[in-house]
Amino acid sequence: MPNLRSEMSDRFPQFRGLSGTDSVYAIEGPKHVTEWQPMGSGGWMIHHHFASDFPRYRWVQELLACEGSAIRMDESQWRDAVNSRKVRQKPKGIGRIIEAADAPVIESHRSLATLTTFGVEAHSDAFVEVGSDAEVRWALAASARNGWQVLILGGGSNVLMHQDWKGLAMKINVRGIDVIAHDGQTVDVAVGAGEVWHEWVMYALEKGWHGLENMSLIPGSVGASPMQNIGAYGVEVKDRFLWLEAIHRETGALERFDHDRCGFGYRESIFKQEERDQWVIVRVAFRLDQSAPVHVDYGAIRAELELKGKTESPSHRDVAEAVMRIRQSKLPDPAVIGNAGSFFKNPTLSPEAFAIIQEQHPEIVHYVLGDGNVKLAAGWLIDQAGWKGHRREHCGVHDRQALVLVNYGGATGAEIWSLASDIMADVERKFGVRLEPEVNQIGK
Repeated sequence: MPNLRSEMSDRFPQFRGLSGTDSVYAIEGPKHVTEWQPMGSGGWMIHHHFASDFPRYRWVQELLACEGSAIRMDESQWRDAVNSRKVRQKPKGIGRIIEAADAPVIESHRSLATLTTFGVEAHSDAFVEVGSDAEVRWALAASARNGWQVLILGGGSNVLMHQDWKGLAMKINVRGIDVIAHDGQTVDVAVGAGEVWHEWVMYALEKGWHGLENMSLIPGSVGASPMQNIGAYGVEVKDRFLWLEAIHRETGALERFDHDRCGFGYRESIFKQEERDQWVIVRVAFRLDQSAPVHVDYGAIRAELELKGKTESPSHRDVAEAVMRIRQSKLPDPAVIGNAGSFFKNPTLSPEAFAIIQEQHPEIVHYVLGDGNVKLAAGWLIDQAGWKGHRREHCGVHDRQALVLVNYGGATGAEIWSLASDIMADVERKFGVRLEPEVNQIGK
């Protein structure tokens, strides 16, 4: 397979023309090209190409190398050519350069408290909100010129700020829900990274596109969902993930990551490991199914369905509503009290390690996984260790869900982390299990 990273030494997009025609091209990345094709006497038709096979990949490489009739253009030449005709369809920020008059506003010393669900007070030296691929590239170029580190913010639901951010905070607001394939049964949908996750789940449910309903009411944005491989009640993003597109921070190249390349694990992906801080996710595609099976294996969902008399052939909407009622009964609303949902991951042990702990604690809550390993309920461990409902001056452990740490008002990131550290140490001392935070620690 071609080494794409080795071919990303130049910044993207790059611009080309075609000798003997008026067609022009913006090469977005090693496999992405936006073509501006003359239409009639004075218009453009815009086509977005993804090189999903070798012949099309080779075509992109020929454009990059200016082979055949391809002609290199600089930005001003390309812009002049594009502006010579009218656009018949909106390019959605792909394949264009930001004009100075259209550039996003960079704010100075912006408070981030309202942009994270923990509500911890912290400021960023610079802040910008971006709504397209072109604006992302523009902001990345601005950060390079100014020597700023970049902090990517989506819904802010998985972030704990420990101090002010010495750089640029970039709020991702890329929107759009676009059907890219539909065979009457399954549907492939590309969703902008800035869409609110729960709103997207409800939109899909309304359309009859099923498979995400168990993840109703999870806070955050669509773009953050594959980074964490979010999940709830037996379903994870990876189960319905098709691909994502992301822009490389250094080169501006747009690349597509399929399921295997994302390296999904339990609340993990390549974007939290070896490719951390290398990419800005701009859209995520899902494959949903009108006849997807409902997932009601978790006892809490079954119990909730029984309360509503929905145990016989529950619908996908029944499941979504059950999940929402459960979450609302157990989890605090970030709009009312600052929190980031589950602060800790549920630890996974080998059968041998679990057997040792179970011998000492026969009542321990656990789930046997398909590979034979055993997942423990972190909330149960914290509760049994006596932390549920524990409160310090400005922060504490929620009194209905021990997995959730809360900011009662005025807590700093350091205070919340001190509480988390004490909990982790105590659980390890009492059960021999080391908890890991699920929430990203920024500036620690």
